[in-house]
Amino acid sequence: NKYLAHAGVCSRRDAADVVKAGKVSVNGKKIIEPGFKVTRQDEVTVNGKKITPQKNLVYILLNKPKDFITTTDDPQGRKTVMDIVKSATTERVYPIGRLDRNTTGVLLLTNDGELAQKLSHPSYEIKKIYEVTLDRQVSKKDFDAIAAGVTLEDGYVQPDALAYPDPKNKHIIGIEIHSGRNRIVRRIFEHLGYDVRNLDRVMYANLTKKNVDRGKWRFLSEKEVRLLKFLNASYMRK
Repeated sequence: NKYLAHAGVCSRRDAADVVKAGKVSVNGKKIIEPGFKVTRQDEVTVNGKKITPQKNLVYILLNKPKDFITTTDDPQGRKTVMDIVKSATTERVYPIGRLDRNTTGVLLLTNDGELAQKLSHPSYEIKKIYEVTLDRQVSKKDFDAIAAGVTLEDGYVQPDALAYPDPKNKHIIGIEIHSGRNRIVRRIFEHLGYDVRNLDRVMYANLTKKNVDRGKWRFLSEKEVRLLKFLNASYMRK
């Protein structure tokens, strides 16, 4: 599974499922054990297509616009984030994690399977900050309830921080959270009867969308990549 991730096929976690599904062969023999050892001399195929580990690692920060889905391809022919970055590289990159179709903001794409695995794994508790625009002002009672934590259908969740970016406009609220559960921010507010009009991820790990317009992208700097790989304490949840 590590070899598949380094070849840019998918993350290490997803690679384990690909192997178990019998889609991988080594030297012509089907392998279903994700921990099977391979070397650079071995010929590894996925669905009959030969793969090799990536030498040219690519890291892209995208300021995702609305109406694009976070997937590498879509059978229904909808617009995906890959359409935006297709001119960025000839390498096969894929998104780390997901943003809903109508959620905007910071999204990372890479062919570095090891980093993708690290950033996706719950144990690393990667910090994410969202700006949430609601249909009405958040009452003090609800603000306090969210800050204290709420119990949703799939369990309890408590934000790491909650604040009004502009104290005069209580329709907009900032929430810092490390949970990677599906649609977690929307569900927190919907649980208390609010309609989320806009959801924008303004920070992921130590990365913001500063100087990247909506629908645009840029490559990460070497320093940014290094910080992500070492998951230094300045942006990991303490």
